[in-house]
Amino acid sequence: MSKQLIEAITDMREEDALLLTSQLLNGGVEPIVVLESCRQAMGIIGKRFETGECFIPELILAGEILSQISAVVKPHLQQTGGTKKIGKVVLGTVQGDIHDIAKDIVGFMLDVNGFEVTDLGVDVPPEKFVDTVKQTGATIVALSGFLTLAFDPMKFTVEALKQAGLDVKVMIGGGQIDDQIRQYTGADAYGRDAMAAVALAKSWIQEVENVH
Repeated sequence: MSKQLIEAITDMREEDALLLTSQLLNGGVEPIVVLESCRQAMGIIGKRFETGECFIPELILAGEILSQISAVVKPHLQQTGGTKKIGKVVLGTVQGDIHDIAKDIVGFMLDVNGFEVTDLGVDVPPEKFVDTVKQTGATIVALSGFLTLAFDPMKFTVEALKQAGLDVKVMIGGGQIDDQIRQYTGADAYGRDAMAAVALAKSWIQEVENVH
């Protein structure tokens, strides 16, 4: 974890954050470590927002800094190709939320662990998740949300998938998510981090294989 990078982001020092990102990557630091530092910084900013220590403008600025860092990091992420995919996942940040750093980490980790990931991006309405599951035949849906305002869209998305009669497992994750929120949204599980998301996805694929 880069303490300096976390501080640069939480202090909203945009140029310093981007410079540090380049220095870390050029110095051989794994891209996933840089993204994890970003995720931690976003967690700190999120808590400040929830307690009224910072406001929407700061949140938007932090989001912009993270988007720029993400753009620098992405070319360094080696996507796996040619290996047999073990399952299909539809991933996205729910409607009303524009945070993508945690979603990007989860997408990357699922990809390198053999999943075919369809990333819908941010601010994704429930219908888009439903349509994409139908198109791809995915059996797992991963919903990301950073702020408390993401809880209702998560709930609506889970309901929309059920109403469409789709046989999918839904995991949720992001800033303030815990088991209480999982129950509220009706999701099957929540992942505390990217590794938890991978473990969940693998266990669900295993279940399906054991049934057939």
